[in-house]
Amino acid sequence: MMRTLAAAVVGLIANSIALIVGAIVLDKMTLNGLGFVVAVVVFTGTGLLVEPLIRQSAMRRNQALLGSTALIATLVALIVTVIFTDGLQISGGLTWIMATVIVWLVALGARLLLPLLIFKRVLAEARDR
Repeated sequence: MMRTLAAAVVGLIANSIALIVGAIVLDKMTLNGLGFVVAVVVFTGTGLLVEPLIRQSAMRRNQALLGSTALIATLVALIVTVIFTDGLQISGGLTWIMATVIVWLVALGARLLLPLLIFKRVLAEARDR
């Protein structure tokens, strides 16, 4: 239970950072203040639901696509977030492509680094035992 909660917190923070970086880097990607919180929750939830489905489909149909499932899931999550929330807007084909890559890459890096920063004390205590 605690592990799932910790993973959810890390995922929400990582996606928040990724969306903020994307909005800073890309002129045609914007975040709106209060809607940002809803956008992060929708983006994270959509990613959690869609990625396993895409991965499963890739395993059945074409395993060469297996490595790109996270990118596809990021794109789908961005599309759903833009459609169903007012917190995120993206315009222009190149911006959609760049937003997908940037958000995926930053979120991946944040998911790798955040547990080390957030749970540093817990990891140190576990190492000492």
